[in-house]
Amino acid sequence: MRKKFLKNTAITVGALALSYSVSFLLQNVFDIQEHITSVFIFAVFLVSLLTDGYICGVITSLAGIIAINYAFTYPYFDVDFSAQESIFSAIVMLVISLLTSALTTKLKRWQELKAEGERERMRANLLRAVSHDLRTPLTTIYGASSSILDNYDKLNDTQKTQMVLGIKEDSEWLIRMVENLLSITRIDSGKVKLIKTPTVLEELIDSVILKFKKRYPDQKVYLDIPDDVVVIPMDAILVEQVIINILENSIQHAGDFTRLSIKVFLSGNEAVFEISDDGKGIDADRLDHIFTGYYAKNDETSDTQKRNAGIGLSVCATIIKAHGGKITAENANDAGAVFRFSLATEELNDK
Repeated sequence: MRKKFLKNTAITVGALALSYSVSFLLQNVFDIQEHITSVFIFAVFLVSLLTDGYICGVITSLAGIIAINYAFTYPYFDVDFSAQESIFSAIVMLVISLLTSALTTKLKRWQELKAEGERERMRANLLRAVSHDLRTPLTTIYGASSSILDNYDKLNDTQKTQMVLGIKEDSEWLIRMVENLLSITRIDSGKVKLIKTPTVLEELIDSVILKFKKRYPDQKVYLDIPDDVVVIPMDAILVEQVIINILENSIQHAGDFTRLSIKVFLSGNEAVFEISDDGKGIDADRLDHIFTGYYAKNDETSDTQKRNAGIGLSVCATIIKAHGGKITAENANDAGAVFRFSLATEELNDK
């Protein structure tokens, strides 16, 4: 609230000071009198447009009326509203401030309603994605544990071990899903401020590969990163989560692929991350909503493959957006999919 008050005050004072300065130059340097009222009317319009509510616009109108009458209307330095043009200017400036403030208030309210509607749509999509993604592993865990309990004496040690390993694998997957959910709700709630710390790119990638190898020891990841030391301000844990989510998305959805790679390069004041595979690519009808958590019915399968693209990629988009970056997905020209996101580096380079 205090920031908003200071912002509105600064805009109002700045607009009035600039209008007075321009009018002074017009009158005393260029000997132009007829456009001074227009300068203050423009100031009223800008203040009404850029500030919240009606107060600042009305204050600018009143201050402009007094300034024009006192400093730029004969007799100078004397307030006199007997002239018809002074009354007309006052009425015009007040009407402009009220109309502009009213339209701006309605526009901001409409934008708030639109944003809230978008958030509700995202929540609904997220709920569908979570329901879809949790159903298969929970069913598998329940089925395996029930089989062990009901047929314990009939199962040999190998069968029991396989079922327990399946329960363990699905439980670990569910834990990662919960971590994703916690991350996306933590950021979306706005209650937790993202804390960026200087992170060396090479150390970030090493940590990602180490964690990824624990889950997929047989999957090779090709790396292409700058030889120079690159330091990026970020929440390293969350960005690691983004890269791992995208890598896992390729494992689960790329089909038969032979190459999975991470490439990072610098573009101006940004570090651009590219995670790509040479698999089957992304269906065209899914590209537009791949980061929303939305699933079409024909995306669902009856097999036991776990699918976390919905929630996982929603988390990626939320984390990168919170960092002030952009994330995109597209099909490569030859084969496979390319996920690309960027993070600013200028915060540290300027120091």
